[in-house]
Amino acid sequence: MAETAENSLYLNKAGPAPAWSRLEDALHVPVAIVGGGLTGLSTALHLAESGVQAAVFEAESPGWGASGRNGGQLNPGLKFDPSWFISRFGEARGREMIGFGWSTVDETVALINRLGIDCDLRRNGTLRAAASARDVASVRRSFDDMTAHAMDVAWLDQADVAALTGHERYPAAFLDRRGGDLNPLLFSRGLAVAAQAAGAKVFGDSRVRSLGKTADGWRLEVNGQTVRADRVLIACNGYADGLWPGLRQASVPVFSSVLASHPLSEDMAKTVMPGRQVLYESGLVTVYYRVDSAGHLIIGGRGPMRPSSDARRMQAIARHAEKLWPGVSRAGWQFAWNGRVSVTPDHLPNIHAPDPSILIAYGYNGRGVALSTALGRHLAACLSGRIAPDDLPLPPSNLRRIPFHRFWPVGVHLTVAASRLRSGFFRQIVK
Repeated sequence: MAETAENSLYLNKAGPAPAWSRLEDALHVPVAIVGGGLTGLSTALHLAESGVQAAVFEAESPGWGASGRNGGQLNPGLKFDPSWFISRFGEARGREMIGFGWSTVDETVALINRLGIDCDLRRNGTLRAAASARDVASVRRSFDDMTAHAMDVAWLDQADVAALTGHERYPAAFLDRRGGDLNPLLFSRGLAVAAQAAGAKVFGDSRVRSLGKTADGWRLEVNGQTVRADRVLIACNGYADGLWPGLRQASVPVFSSVLASHPLSEDMAKTVMPGRQVLYESGLVTVYYRVDSAGHLIIGGRGPMRPSSDARRMQAIARHAEKLWPGVSRAGWQFAWNGRVSVTPDHLPNIHAPDPSILIAYGYNGRGVALSTALGRHLAACLSGRIAPDDLPLPPSNLRRIPFHRFWPVGVHLTVAASRLRSGFFRQIVK
């Protein structure tokens, strides 16, 4: 089945994709960027604003992939607690990574406001909820660690969480006041327009078919034309192909599925996420949800491990919503879609610099909206020669293929099954 996001709420709001130029002639640019998602677009914008022209080559249209299909959550930070980074990377590097991770939402919001991008931005905070009583201790440890590092978080008991969510599912949670939400497709398109206005070239329907090193830079083949560039960024995330040896096998492209309801009734809207925060559950395989400014309940999680826009294939997610708010399914599920999230073995974004004139960045592990946007500024500084790869806020690593990568769909199914068996709640909702 061909991958599409035609049944996406975001696409319905944003309308058809603008007519991005298709590369039709040979081109020579200082920096070529492969991939028109948030990483590539943010990098192109910041390069252009520093006086370095970049050309973005997107196989479909800007924001077509996970950048325009995700849950729309602005989650601060990286996957691990602050102290983990210090123990793993040392005091100086660890604190640098902590500071970068937890500033990404601030930077993204500031960029949106500076550029005047209309993308339904709100900043009501992010809830991390303990999915069961057994998860309370781990969520509390995260909260205590963040508090020790002076982060603006608040502990919530069951009654507090119920007041913000409209149900009593979670025994505890913490609120990170820096979080928020937006329409990611509108944001991606707005970033593409801003990059163009600043002087970058953005091409749609322009898949890079080959990439090779030459004596004076890089040669790319796009739509039968030759593109020459001094430097290259590969930023395809979960949509990596065989362009760079081993890149496709370095992460797992996990499909994340999303349902969006018809606008909730006035009464229902008062009881479903009345605090209008965004929420994600603790655990390896999580559910995340929010209510947007138009009253659509948007809820996502694991669904079919293949392209799908059929709500009937996402019934576990729908049952989860109905268990949380009985009667919510009467609103009906108006939109259903999915897309690929890049999951890395270490659950951190990966940056590779296999040659002094090329960078590869991917693997946001479900937290990519703010992370990729903020990282783009640093990638631009590196590609323009202002900083070295080792000065990036996330340390570069060697590209490593995942053993038995061809069997990744089986591994994902087993992981999801194990997580669901662990959850007594899931056993209830499938009855």
